[in-house]
Amino acid sequence: MSNPRSPWWLRYGSLGQIAQAVVALLGFVAILVQINLLGKNAHEAGARQIYQAYNDLEFKNPQFASPDLERSKGGPPSDLVQYEVYVSYFLYACEEAMRVFDNKREWQATCEYDLNNHLPFLCEKPAAEPVYMTTYGTATQQWVDSDMRRLGITAPDGKARKT
Repeated sequence: MSNPRSPWWLRYGSLGQIAQAVVALLGFVAILVQINLLGKNAHEAGARQIYQAYNDLEFKNPQFASPDLERSKGGPPSDLVQYEVYVSYFLYACEEAMRVFDNKREWQATCEYDLNNHLPFLCEKPAAEPVYMTTYGTATQQWVDSDMRRLGITAPDGKARKT
């Protein structure tokens, strides 16, 4: 008598066992996708909160949103320190927003719009404190440098070149 050959799947278990393993594997993949999505959502929420806090700071300090740098330099030293902190917070908020929302052009456009007012300060600051811009990520440093070049702003005075 010959032994009939059994189907391939019986070598690995019954059909129920195979189905159970497939369902478990799909569940594991779904958990990994969910964890990734939760992390992405948390980063986006954090970036939005940081940018909203910057907007609140801008609302409470409109003199820093469109600064008169010469007046800040001539005033009490605390004015210049407050402005420097304001610009630092702005750069941090934009750095985070552009990192998290790298595929959304409107975030970069918003940050570039606000950056233009602060380029004279950012042009002068590295001359006084060379380490200042190194406290930001490479992408932020390149972003500031490219906007300075695009607008023709040169050190050390932070003035636009005449064309």
